Amino acid sequence: MASTEVSGELPYDPNDTVNSSVVSGDVALPDDGEVLSPDNSVLANGDVSTVGEEAAEASETEQGDEAATNDVADVEDVQPLLPKTIYKEGELAPADNVWTCKADGAIKTRVSDKNKDIPVETIHVALMRAVKNYPNCTALAIKRNGEWVKWSYSEYYRDVRSVAKSFLKLGLERYHGVGIIGFNSPEWYISDIGAMFAGGFGTGIYTTNSAEACQYVADNCQANIIVVENKTHLNKILKVWDKLPHLKAVVQYTGQLEEKTDNVYTWSEFMEIGKDVPDSDLDDIINSQAPNHCCSLIYTSGTTGNPKGVMISHDGFLWQAKGCAKAAHLKQGCEIVVSYLPLSHVAAQLFDIYIPLVTSGAVYFAQPDALKGTLVNTLKEVRPTGFIGVPRVWEKIQEKLKAVSANNSNFRKKIADWAKDIGLRGNIALEKRALEYNQMSWWQYIWGAISQPVPWGWTLANMIVFKKVRQALGLDRCFLTFSAGAPIATDTLNYFLSLNIPIYDIYGMSESSGPHTISVPDCYKMGSAGQCLKGAETKIHEPDQEGIGEVCYNGRHVFMGYLNMEEKTRETIDEEGWLHSGDLGYVDDKGFLYITGRIKELIITAGGENVPPVPIEDTILNETPILNNCMLIGDRRKFLSIIVTFKVMIDEETQEPTEALNAEALSICAKLGSQAKTVSEAMEDEKVQQSIQKGIDAYNKQASSRAQMVQKFKVVEKDFTVAGGELGPTLKLKRPVVTKQYAELIDSIYE
Repeated sequence: MASTEVSGELPYDPNDTVNSSVVSGDVALPDDGEVLSPDNSVLANGDVSTVGEEAAEASETEQGDEAATNDVADVEDVQPLLPKTIYKEGELAPADNVWTCKADGAIKTRVSDKNKDIPVETIHVALMRAVKNYPNCTALAIKRNGEWVKWSYSEYYRDVRSVAKSFLKLGLERYHGVGIIGFNSPEWYISDIGAMFAGGFGTGIYTTNSAEACQYVADNCQANIIVVENKTHLNKILKVWDKLPHLKAVVQYTGQLEEKTDNVYTWSEFMEIGKDVPDSDLDDIINSQAPNHCCSLIYTSGTTGNPKGVMISHDGFLWQAKGCAKAAHLKQGCEIVVSYLPLSHVAAQLFDIYIPLVTSGAVYFAQPDALKGTLVNTLKEVRPTGFIGVPRVWEKIQEKLKAVSANNSNFRKKIADWAKDIGLRGNIALEKRALEYNQMSWWQYIWGAISQPVPWGWTLANMIVFKKVRQALGLDRCFLTFSAGAPIATDTLNYFLSLNIPIYDIYGMSESSGPHTISVPDCYKMGSAGQCLKGAETKIHEPDQEGIGEVCYNGRHVFMGYLNMEEKTRETIDEEGWLHSGDLGYVDDKGFLYITGRIKELIITAGGENVPPVPIEDTILNETPILNNCMLIGDRRKFLSIIVTFKVMIDEETQEPTEALNAEALSICAKLGSQAKTVSEAMEDEKVQQSIQKGIDAYNKQASSRAQMVQKFKVVEKDFTVAGGELGPTLKLKRPVVTKQYAELIDSIYE
């Protein structure tokens, strides 16, 4: 891997102190004799170089700036309220119920004979284990000023403690939130876990939130402190500060403040604030936390209303992380991930923070413009062992690969088509082999290889096509590629299968601390959401004749409740403790879960027909590749219709859709014999309109009833995006927003 040893002599801007890891020396780590030496496999983690003592000294010199010292001296001497109850390792707090909506509440853990193999513990215990076993191995790494700056697990732990002390000094109260808004970085992680150590809750806030949306989250969790990345997010908080009665301080973790404001600190100032807080005070607060206490708040994206604060316990996150690591056969001290998805979302927190934590893996941070094109550069340099993307990320990669292949010579195209045919058939054979033989004896597995062979030419196709594609994407060491956050289109799954990059779908929600079902190489069915995690349970509530009903889950990963929302919590967790997901689905005879839609998204036509929109939308998008998004219409209407958008270029600065069709759409237009270059031209082009109708007709031929046929369509001039408000942070369609925004267009369909 192309990485650089980092020393204290890096050419950093002396005013940008965030470029160095601030290491406090006030924590006693295990003696060398107590530390288990990592084996040679740890080198797969990448270089074990860290910021080290020289960088720490350089950082301390920078932080010794006179102005910073004077500012820190002005901080009020706040004494933390020390806890009365101390828990032993693994000891649980008293609890009467499996749910609570109180910040200081505890829950009955759902430990059973099925899941007791994973012990209950706190995040602090898990991090200490990584520090003891892999003290000098890379935990976090970020590229700044062209160089990789790295934190070892020892330094990670020390910085977390320093941050926790500074939070206490600034007046963080027990069970109050610490809001964090910014792109993924070591400071995000350190603030999140530091808040936990100090007895508060790390609370991610989406970077796309308006000032008012930030205010709602900060007020709901009674945030005492908010950590922001830069001036843009700082200004959001300054705008609403007077409406946040609990807010005491704000910390900006990159760059310098343009003007000094009371109770607003740079990261370097902040790291110095808590240096006089005794270790014993912090230790008492850490030891007063039990595994069944809340450790983090994940706010839902607010697709259908105000965001809800999902309370996740220490045990919930750790059981989930360890369960996923076991299912995926992850190794200790070896795994590498690239962090780029929003950390305010549960999927990113689980896969980027907690799974690396329990496997002592390394997290490399992408650049803030990752989704504008630099992600592949980071992947190629880091070469992760696992990668997770929401469906839109995989679709973007698919579009880019198709655009590149469109410029290949005819000879290269023929080779690629030959290889992709082999790739698709070969992976279908491997899927059947995994389903039928992987859980059996060695001789039956060998027989599986004989009875379900990969096609002739598999090895050659891998050498001349598949391997090169993986290298071009930075996925050549990646044996696990996941999709999460929303359903992924069959066309996208098959496309990557044909390149020998199987995408393993996982399914879950914030309320299940991440995945409930997972697909892995030795147990998967394409099109399914995978099998339930070992030790968890799935129930289909009130199934119909086809076995489809509401998907419900039970297990240690089920959330504690919604903060301060008892009624919403009771609606979601029933009297028997089952979590009702709101999703519709069924389980097949091999235990694989299939999601067919959402109860709240269910369209009920004027004739009383129940229509799940997602399968219809997915089919039409698959049949009509020039389309990027669509939304089925028909609730209380006489018939079904659909509004659609074209694939267009996105403005890299604003992330707003443009009028210009993208490369793939232009290629499709050319094949149709259309000269259209823009959305307006495509809307007027009869050949393009006919291609859309052809895709709808293809769906209608397989519709289960006439009532489920799509009768009409309209093209929306502007594609759906996060910036436009039609998509949520995880790229889920906000149906109420689209319905309201395009009400006139929708009504015109039925006139």
